[in-house]
Amino acid sequence: MTSTTPNSGAPLRFPVVVVGAGPAGLTIGNILRAAGVDCLVLETESRTFIEKRPRAGVIEEWAVRGLEQRGLAETLLKKAQLHTECEFRFAGDRFRFDYGELTGRHHFVYPQPLLVTDLVREYADVRGGEIRFGVRDVHLHDLESARPSVSYLNPETGQYEHVECDFVAGCDGARGVTRTVLPESVHIARHDYGVGWLALLAEAPPSSDCVLFGIHPNGFAGHMARSPEVTRYYLECPPGDDPENWPHDRVWSELQQRLAADGTPPLAEGTLIEKRVLDMHNYVVEPMTFGRLFLAGDAAHLTAPIAAKGMNLALHDAFLLGDALVAYLGKGDGSGLDTYSETCLRRVWDYQEFSQWLSEVYHGTSSGDEYRAGTTFARLRRLFTSPAAAAAFAEQYLGTASTY
Repeated sequence: MTSTTPNSGAPLRFPVVVVGAGPAGLTIGNILRAAGVDCLVLETESRTFIEKRPRAGVIEEWAVRGLEQRGLAETLLKKAQLHTECEFRFAGDRFRFDYGELTGRHHFVYPQPLLVTDLVREYADVRGGEIRFGVRDVHLHDLESARPSVSYLNPETGQYEHVECDFVAGCDGARGVTRTVLPESVHIARHDYGVGWLALLAEAPPSSDCVLFGIHPNGFAGHMARSPEVTRYYLECPPGDDPENWPHDRVWSELQQRLAADGTPPLAEGTLIEKRVLDMHNYVVEPMTFGRLFLAGDAAHLTAPIAAKGMNLALHDAFLLGDALVAYLGKGDGSGLDTYSETCLRRVWDYQEFSQWLSEVYHGTSSGDEYRAGTTFARLRRLFTSPAAAAAFAEQYLGTASTY
C-alpha cells in the first residue's frame, strides 16, 4: 500500500514495527526487547484506554507458563484466581465438571486489562521499548520488499513520521489497517453462529466459585468471576439486538431464570457497568503472512467468546512470532518465520472446532429445533457419564490438545 501523506523528515528505522498494543503486540514487543532487538509499537488508542478496556479474563495454563518463561507473569501469578472446575446447569439440575482433578491442570482468571497493564509497563517503563499512543492515519508500504515501512501521524507533533523496518507485526485486530492491505490471494474463512450474546459486567460478587454455563430454552447464560467485586455475565440474545432492550430488571430476571438450579441460592445482583451485544461469529485468515507482514491475534483470526480462546490464541501467536523474529534478526535463522503461519493455524483450527462444538451445547436447546435440542442433551449426558468423553472435553477446554 502506498501513501501520499507528507513526510516530516528523514525516516526513522526499527528492525520491527508492531501495529497494535494488545496482548499479542505487547508480548511480541517484550520478547524483542528482552533479546536486545529494537522495535516500535504503534497504538491508535491512549495508554489509559487500553489499560481499562474490558475484554477476556481466562488464560490457559500453558499460556501463563509461556509468559512466565519470558519474565512477563510476575504480577499475574500473584493476583490471578485459579479455577479447576466449571458447572453446567440445565433442566433444573447442576453438574460439576472437575477438570483439575481429571487432568491436574487449571485455568487462571486474570482480566485482560490487567495483563495489558503489566505488559505495557514492562515494555515501556522497564525494558525501555518505544511506543506511540494515539497515532492516526497509519499506512503500510512496500510489504513485499526487503525494506517495508510504516507511516503515521504523530498526535504529539502533528507531523507525519515514516519508519523503515525489516518486518511488520500486524496485531491491530479485525478493523485495523493491517487487514486492509491483504491481497486477494489471502483467504478469509468465516462462520456465523446466528446468535448474539449480551456481554455484561456487574458490580456484584461472584455467585459461584467456578464458571457457570446455563443451558436453557430461553437461551444460554454464562457466569464468570472477574474479581471479588465484579462478575462477567453473558445472555444469549438475537444478533444485532440493542443493549437498551435489556434494562436492569430484565437482565437480572433472565440471569436468575437461566442459571437457576435446585438447591442453589439466587445470584447476587448489582449495578451493570457494561452492556454490549456481541454477534457470535468466527473468521480465520490463511495464510497469516504477506511479504514482510505477519498477522497475530484478532488480526489473523477471531474466535467468539464461546470457549474463552481469543486471548490465548493471541498469546500463542505472539510467542511464536516473537521467538521467530529474534531467531532471524539475531542469528539469521528463518525457520520459525517460514513455518509461523502453518504452526499457528493448527491451534487456531483446533480452537475453532471446539468452539463450534461447544456452541451446539450452549445454543441447541434454545434453537427451537427439537433435533438440535435432543443432541445437546445427548452430548451433556455423555460428558457426565463417559470418562473418555470427559477426558476429551477437558483436553480441549484447557487447550492441552494443541502444542507448538
